[in-house]
Amino acid sequence: MVVEKAGSSPSKPVGDRCPQQQEPLGHVKKSKQQVSDGFTVKAMMKNTVVRGPPLAGAFKERPTKPTAFRKFYERGDFPIALEHDTKGNKIAWKIEIEKLDYHYYLPLFFDGLCEMTFPYEFFARQGIHDMLEHGGNKILPVIPQLIIPIKNALSLRNRQVICITLKVLQHLVVSADMVGEALVPYYRQILPVLNIFKNMNVNSGDGIEYSQQKRENVGDLIQETLEAFERCGGETAYINIKYMIPTYESCILN
Repeated sequence: MVVEKAGSSPSKPVGDRCPQQQEPLGHVKKSKQQVSDGFTVKAMMKNTVVRGPPLAGAFKERPTKPTAFRKFYERGDFPIALEHDTKGNKIAWKIEIEKLDYHYYLPLFFDGLCEMTFPYEFFARQGIHDMLEHGGNKILPVIPQLIIPIKNALSLRNRQVICITLKVLQHLVVSADMVGEALVPYYRQILPVLNIFKNMNVNSGDGIEYSQQKRENVGDLIQETLEAFERCGGETAYINIKYMIPTYESCILN
């Protein structure tokens, strides 16, 4: 005689037990896919998804650094002041521009091209245009000192800074004789960033692109600058531009 233990639940009849569900034949349980980097042992395994390469960051803006122009301006070393006019702001020069030491001041103003805040950005940009307009023969000997500030400004890859720098370059090549030809040996420092942004145009279809009227379209400004380089750079300008920017087409030969 079998005695049931106290507290134990009564056993269920055999007919009341739930039958186990059998998986249909051919059904394979999918394993979870794992992500791995390329060119590793794990990338060769089954159920592995290879992670794509990271972004190169060619168009990514670079952080700005404190410029010498800002330091000298805050110290009061520049003979300039802000003058409010009916047409807008302009620079009031405390001495005649023709009497300035271009070897000292012009590279400092070009260093201010990296600035993006008022009033530093305004003083640097307008000061450069004023000095180029009145410089004459003083500009050509200073060209080697301007290359590093120009390269630093373009290397920031900021759209606003690139547009301002391109307009300055267009003014620079026509500011005095032989300046365009003097820039040819330095194309390797100036043109690589222009090659990256050359095709940055907005495809607006039938719409109106107002940045073209304001001359803020990067792609169009680069094309204008390259054409100005070719016109003012002499016989070897086109070959050197073509070497750095293979997609450039001559505006003179064509």
